[in-house]
Amino acid sequence: MATQEPSPPSSMESNKPGFPKKILANKLEDKHLCNCCNNILRRPFQAQCGHRFCSYCFNRTVSNGPQKCNACIKEDLFEEPTSILKQGCAFPDNAARREVENLAAVCVNESCTWKGTIKEYELNHEGKCEFMIIPCPSCKERIRFNEQERHNERECPERTLNCKYCKEPFHFKNIKAHDEICPKYPMICEGCAKKKIPREKYVDHIKFCSKFRTPCRFHVVGCDMSVEKEKIHDHERACAYEHLNLLLHYIMGMKVSMEGLQPQGLEVAGHKLVELHQSLRELEARVSQLSTTSSGPPVQGAASSSSSSSGPPGPPVSAPLPPPPTLAPTLSVSTSFTPLPSSVGAALELQLHSEKAKVAELGRRCADLEVKAGTFENVVCVLNREVERFATTMEASNRQHRLDQDKIEALSNKVRQLERTVGLKDLTVAEMEGRLREMSATTFDGVFVWRISDFTKKRQDAIAGRAPAMFSPAFYTSKYGYKMCLRIYLNGDGTGRGSHLSLFFVVMRGLSDALLKWPFNQKVTLMLLDQSNREHIIDAFRPDVTSSSFQRPVSEMNIASGCPLFCPLSKLDAKNSYIRDDTIFIKAIVDLTGL
Repeated sequence: MATQEPSPPSSMESNKPGFPKKILANKLEDKHLCNCCNNILRRPFQAQCGHRFCSYCFNRTVSNGPQKCNACIKEDLFEEPTSILKQGCAFPDNAARREVENLAAVCVNESCTWKGTIKEYELNHEGKCEFMIIPCPSCKERIRFNEQERHNERECPERTLNCKYCKEPFHFKNIKAHDEICPKYPMICEGCAKKKIPREKYVDHIKFCSKFRTPCRFHVVGCDMSVEKEKIHDHERACAYEHLNLLLHYIMGMKVSMEGLQPQGLEVAGHKLVELHQSLRELEARVSQLSTTSSGPPVQGAASSSSSSSGPPGPPVSAPLPPPPTLAPTLSVSTSFTPLPSSVGAALELQLHSEKAKVAELGRRCADLEVKAGTFENVVCVLNREVERFATTMEASNRQHRLDQDKIEALSNKVRQLERTVGLKDLTVAEMEGRLREMSATTFDGVFVWRISDFTKKRQDAIAGRAPAMFSPAFYTSKYGYKMCLRIYLNGDGTGRGSHLSLFFVVMRGLSDALLKWPFNQKVTLMLLDQSNREHIIDAFRPDVTSSSFQRPVSEMNIASGCPLFCPLSKLDAKNSYIRDDTIFIKAIVDLTGL
């Protein structure tokens, strides 16, 4: 008769490395350590070389192909091919597993007083301790597991809140930014002092509020008064003179600015006008001088010559007199400048007309510049209005975009919450379905028939090591009696591995155990039913009351006890009537005598 220990649910298989050493309440032994992660063994596998590894560590080690066993190398025991780790060369070490899972354990989290076995730690406490320190998924602050809800609701700076005005969600750190854009945020009118005006209606309110103070229409020319809308016309009538004065200064300033558009051209024109006036004055002076010279008294030398030629001869002279020093020049000047006044005047007149034409051209160009400047000013005003309108539109678009982004983020959070809720509901439904199946198969008279379908596939899974053992639903000796189940190895276990079908009986922890007699001492009969009702395979035993398998359970179930050599596999491989439609039936009968 052999003993077997139940295995935890398959969802917990091979997904974690070993248990931390700190959880062990008693002295740690080296045989309980994984030769890879050096922690306490979890789902131990034993390799061909004899060293043990966690299932997770072994699978990770051989995931990249065959590897040398480091423990063999360290102990100088390496030999091929025994010390080569590869897929299929290791098997679950159930004996070591039972031994490890029954070790006493404590919780390593501060302030936690939990105690139990490593098996109970894995099933009920690991990852669920209320004193476990975990990081907040939002702000990354380290908090206790039992404080997570309070932290998420009251303390986390990244928590999501709903605006009390518009009901839209936002992050706590963005509360001030949200108040600046919230369309429902209550505002106060500065004119009529009306309160609780939603921001989205505030602009419409001030358009029609007669008490709202608005800048004077002449603020663009310098009036800095802000007047209530209902008094704007009174202000304009009372300050008409000041407004006209401001407007005049503004226009004069614009004119100066326009003149400054061509400062170099205007300066050159001014210099030319000054030079032209100077030239005119010089020419007028020369004309008047020449006119005076040409209309003066006759020259004396000329008159003497004329009288001597017509009168009698005079007395002889010894030598000719030299000509007067001023005669020749006088005659020369008189002869050459006689025609000059008319020609010089014509030239001066032409030059004067030319300069006047240039001045007129400059004036015309200045007028054109003024017209162009006025046109440009109008264009700039239109563009400014367009820019203001575009800026307002962009601000509204950005505000709407931020609101849309907040809505999208809120909807994403809701979707994630719904997905988590649906996942939890699915798990609950699956758990309820499992319980319903168990309840439908449960009996309360100590007789239980276990139907195992898809026998061929399940046996192949057992041979491959994917599911070496199966548990039956629970059954009872009475409604408030002993709780029991069966465990079967379709490819055998222990001495029957690979050659026999092994069948075991398991005493489970029930709700009424305190009312029952312990140890369990009822005769148990196990049967593989012949579906032709000719020759059933039967084995029976009476419990060993000194064995821990039949004491009152302290965990979910006791160590299994039964028949490792229950039925030869060769008998099932041959033609038989035990397997029909790929289904077998196992029957258990508990003797109720004395109960």
